[in-house]
Amino acid sequence: MPTDLKVALVTGAGSGIGRSAALALAQSGYAVTLAGRRQDALEATAAAAPSGARMLAVPTDVGDPASVAALFAACENEFGRLDVLFNNAGTGAPAIPLEELTFEQWQAVVDVNLTGAFLCTQAAFKLMQRQTPKGGRIINNGSISAYAPRPNSAPYTATKHAISGLTKSTALDGRQHDIACSQIDIGNAHTEMAARMASGVPQADGSIKVEPLMDVDHVGRAVAHIASLPLDANILFMTIMATKMPYVGRG
Repeated sequence: MPTDLKVALVTGAGSGIGRSAALALAQSGYAVTLAGRRQDALEATAAAAPSGARMLAVPTDVGDPASVAALFAACENEFGRLDVLFNNAGTGAPAIPLEELTFEQWQAVVDVNLTGAFLCTQAAFKLMQRQTPKGGRIINNGSISAYAPRPNSAPYTATKHAISGLTKSTALDGRQHDIACSQIDIGNAHTEMAARMASGVPQADGSIKVEPLMDVDHVGRAVAHIASLPLDANILFMTIMATKMPYVGRG
């Protein structure tokens, strides 16, 4: 196995931001472990990679500790190490009033968005500490919702605010192990999840408005840029968004 092999692991790699980031990392020379719930979607991402790229598809439920352990074992067995983890897997609850959410709807979002990121971070810490050379980089998908909520989004917004705390704790606790941690906050990338923006979404004032979208590949390239930094430099928080989306200022 080449000693200069660079290895990345991307969760939620079967579509959208995860697929874009996985392909950008592969284009940058990384071997990439692809994690997600659907084998067929992961294989489609792998098939879109540049010729010669090393891609490993591992169906995974990031909210399940046993599934996460199996994911990281597969990555280590195949590639021998891990240099970059992109905690990207995420989900949301129906956009209904807070008081109508069920416990199960709340828990499902927490399990993926927050517990999943923690479990993968913990597994990455263990692998990055014991490998030679030690260390690595963890990148968390935060979202604009880590700063400002949309209407009827309490579970998603709460977990994305929590990701900011996890990012800071990971950056602090990782120092002694040469593990850097970044957060990329993304606004209105053109993915299946965000496609509804083009037909109009609820605003804070109760109106419905169309929102601009940006090409998701800008996000993939931004993740690859963060990954390219040496471990003695870090982008702690990066915001990348459609320029005219309603965020800066009062809508």
